[in-house]
Amino acid sequence: MSHQSSPPPSDEAVSLASQAQTSPACVMLFNASDPSGAGGLTADIATVASVGGHPVAVVTGAYIRDTAEIFDHFSMDDEAVTDQARAALEDLPVQVIKIGFVGSPENISAIAELAADYAELPVVSYMPNLSWWQDSLIDQYLDAFRELILPQTSVLVGNHSTLWRWLLPDWSSDRSPGARDIAAAAAEMGVPYTLVTGIPLPEQFIENVLASPEAVLCSGRFELFDATFTGAGDTLSAALTSLLACGSDLAEACTEALGYLDHCLDAGFRPGMGHVVPDRMFWAEPEDTDDSTPDDKDDQPSLEGFGFPSHDTKH
Repeated sequence: MSHQSSPPPSDEAVSLASQAQTSPACVMLFNASDPSGAGGLTADIATVASVGGHPVAVVTGAYIRDTAEIFDHFSMDDEAVTDQARAALEDLPVQVIKIGFVGSPENISAIAELAADYAELPVVSYMPNLSWWQDSLIDQYLDAFRELILPQTSVLVGNHSTLWRWLLPDWSSDRSPGARDIAAAAAEMGVPYTLVTGIPLPEQFIENVLASPEAVLCSGRFELFDATFTGAGDTLSAALTSLLACGSDLAEACTEALGYLDHCLDAGFRPGMGHVVPDRMFWAEPEDTDDSTPDDKDDQPSLEGFGFPSHDTKH
């Protein structure tokens, strides 16, 4: 039998393959737009880009909020969410999917169907505190998330108190549930790993633990900051997702994501009158030098130098 060799790949195919190997890993993000920049899709995009991934951001709705509180939320139509995601998935080599707050049971159902169609992609699901919302809407959302998203979730991320109330509502022991207790409850829904954050420890410390029902895979002990932050959970879950997409194994990605969050919080800033926001680009800040002070006006950037006049509108 003669062997017929395949034609060599075209230059274009070689170029595309080379780009795929050198380009940042694509991370699909389902979340609500946050105009304050504190959390939501804004936090996801900044975090993924900071950690080295390429954010493929699907808008599921929009918060009405500032840096202190959430006033309301408007969901996008589920068909619009599906169309956004499918167009991107058919074009881009997405590595991992992150699901944040998506606003409605209808959107949950649409995303669950998408995740099932791309079952080879790991899913990181983040459950934020929903206490700002109406009780009836919270219950509907959590029920749909439990039934449709958790069975497809690879890693569930959430605060200790949030996950406790949701997954172990009938907990009757005198002690608080540990990370493995919460992971066991999540595992009953099909989740193999759970990252539980903000577990209270003595002397103003907290612990963040990645666990399965059988074991603790990763943990980090941190001292509480003397500030109230908004957007920490989105930051941590997006960092974890991006690091997984970039090729880190789960324990390594968790350790790096926790370290990244700690740096973001340490460099946090208060852009408005509300809470402190994590600085997701802390590493890009210029280092202070001994010979420069705020009075060195010659060294300050000038908009005029870029061809932009100062804002002095004349009528």
